[in-house]
Amino acid sequence: MAAILSNLRNTVIAGIVLTIIMVAVMVSTTGEGMLSMADKGDIAFIWRWLHVISGVMWIGLLWYFNFVQIPNMPNIPDEQKPAIGKVIAPAALFWFRWGAMATIVTGLLLAMSNGYLIEALTLGSDGVAKHTAIGIGMWLGIIMWFNVWFVIWPNQKKALGMVEVDAAAKAAAARTAMLFSRTNTLLSFPMLYAMVSAQNLY
Repeated sequence: MAAILSNLRNTVIAGIVLTIIMVAVMVSTTGEGMLSMADKGDIAFIWRWLHVISGVMWIGLLWYFNFVQIPNMPNIPDEQKPAIGKVIAPAALFWFRWGAMATIVTGLLLAMSNGYLIEALTLGSDGVAKHTAIGIGMWLGIIMWFNVWFVIWPNQKKALGMVEVDAAAKAAAARTAMLFSRTNTLLSFPMLYAMVSAQNLY
């Protein structure tokens, strides 16, 4: 067990294998897939699962930055801050931005598989409340994704010294990245509410 848990790759592989075993047991026991997989369509179910996994990665790291890293940076001694800026933050930002990308892509594929992509993007132009709610969530997610890739990440590269700029530009970039990260934190609450509430609407 230590060989699995001491290596992240092995842990992830084991988690996927455990998921497959769990689904196989459910199918053999009940004759159905989990969460009525057969009724929903296998491909849409897979997109939803990947969408949730990606979203947990993205929003989890967004909240890590805003609830843990940013508030506690002033408490870290100056000589220890390079460890955050050179090691922890770049790794977290890698998973953060690609989690955002995967969330958007799988979300759009899920909406397309379920046949409501246009209706959601037009905020329920068909008069269906579920499509309005999911559409609001989608647009908030798209805005947040845009902020990650085109505002937060370019400014973080300057703030972390990946792109050479003078001290004033570095400080300005750090503040811009922080403010847009806080904007995404603010938007994450109504976005998640819209996404979850849409599942209870018809």
